[in-house]
Amino acid sequence: MSDPQPAWQEFLSGLDVPGKAAPESLLAQFSVLGVTDPIELIKSEVLENVPQLARFVLLRSLWQGAIDGWSEPASLDQLPAAQRLLVAGADRDDLVRLARAVAYEVVCATLDELDAGGDVNVSGVEAGWVVMESGEEVSATGRALSGLHEDLLTMDPSGRDGADLWQ
Repeated sequence: MSDPQPAWQEFLSGLDVPGKAAPESLLAQFSVLGVTDPIELIKSEVLENVPQLARFVLLRSLWQGAIDGWSEPASLDQLPAAQRLLVAGADRDDLVRLARAVAYEVVCATLDELDAGGDVNVSGVEAGWVVMESGEEVSATGRALSGLHEDLLTMDPSGRDGADLWQ
């Protein structure tokens, strides 16, 4: 990876003094989250008004909890069906891979439905939904988190874009 400093300085130099506060705050927050090169995310958030920090936090949370949570040693122990399969000789690692793959598919399908904003199979119903970023005290900012399903694979904490899910 190239040194992000020149690109960062160039980006900041194009902003006025008050305009530098948001990017600096985002840089600090992305750094806390372990993002090593957040410049493009910050540019997108600042210049295009895309809530990249909220997207990152949501997708990372889904990976850590719903998908990678199945890698925890006791995760299969809570499922009677998994226990029966283990007693019958199933490989624990294969069951964990299966659970993670199913969890990924469910999360992806759920995000796809959320991204759709409504049930495309029902006509004549005027109900829908939107996933929105919130600020302090959980007040909506008005910035929608869209296209979440498109970025789920890229948020794999292993950096392998989910490759180990289908082995």
